[in-house]
Amino acid sequence: MKIVYMGTPDFAVPPLAALVKNGYEVAAVVTQPDKPKGRGKTLLPTPVKEEAMKHEIPVYQPLKVRDPEFVETLKELAPDMIIVAAFGQIIPKTILDMPKYGCLNIHASLLPKYRGAAPIQQAVIDGEKESGVTIMKMGVGLDTGDMISQAVVTLAEDETGGSLFDRLSLLGGELILSTLDKLEAGTLVPEKQDHEKATYVKKISKSMGDIDWTMDAAAIERLIRGLNPWPSAYTSLHGKTLKLWDGDVLKETTDARPGEVVLCDPRRLVVAAGEGLLSIRQLQLEGKKRMDVETFLRGYAVNEGEVLGE
Repeated sequence: MKIVYMGTPDFAVPPLAALVKNGYEVAAVVTQPDKPKGRGKTLLPTPVKEEAMKHEIPVYQPLKVRDPEFVETLKELAPDMIIVAAFGQIIPKTILDMPKYGCLNIHASLLPKYRGAAPIQQAVIDGEKESGVTIMKMGVGLDTGDMISQAVVTLAEDETGGSLFDRLSLLGGELILSTLDKLEAGTLVPEKQDHEKATYVKKISKSMGDIDWTMDAAAIERLIRGLNPWPSAYTSLHGKTLKLWDGDVLKETTDARPGEVVLCDPRRLVVAAGEGLLSIRQLQLEGKKRMDVETFLRGYAVNEGEVLGE
């Protein structure tokens, strides 16, 4: 079976590596164009391109996959299947209809819940108990195709967006292999999605991390974990951005203002929320390194009664 693999970020690397390791013929990799990074604006390859280069797989980086020139190139490659994982472009019907076995997408949620761009972070932010990976047959709609297979994971109490990202990327590699085994054995049974149960999530933006202290403490704590490591949850202190990396929810009640520091001693920094209290464990002041709260308080003065975010 000749496969063309489309993917871009770190999430898409383990499935590609799994396909190569298990002897599948990956005829080509399609990924987003290199982007400039750093002060020198050096062009850096995408993670998937780096993986493809390790295995000497031809790499294509069209600005738009719908460009007629690239569509012709893909026709010449004549793939039996196209596998997509976090590619980053809408794939047109001309390409979807091209392979003999269609196009399969590795999606990081238990569809139909969490269609869209950021299912991993949203599952943590929403306090989901489970997440997983769905392999679906791609159609022209956004994550609306028939489900081919699913695998479920249980979220840990301290799960972050980053830790779930890593777990699901590895699971995606395992699931695509078992799915292809069933495809070759003729035992796959596609299942249509219940579109009435579908939910959509938007692309993560930095502004999502701006903490609204009127939310309850549990929701703020989940936001901190969900946006760790990027783009991070943040507030302000003394006119400087203060990133929060870890915290504990305290059930005590308070009549303090949301965002008010209600307790500050050498080991604790406790802030009032709309409901409950948040004990901050790890934080990072603008221009400083990430550190635990005890280290931070040894070098920076915070007073009870101050209000974060003002």
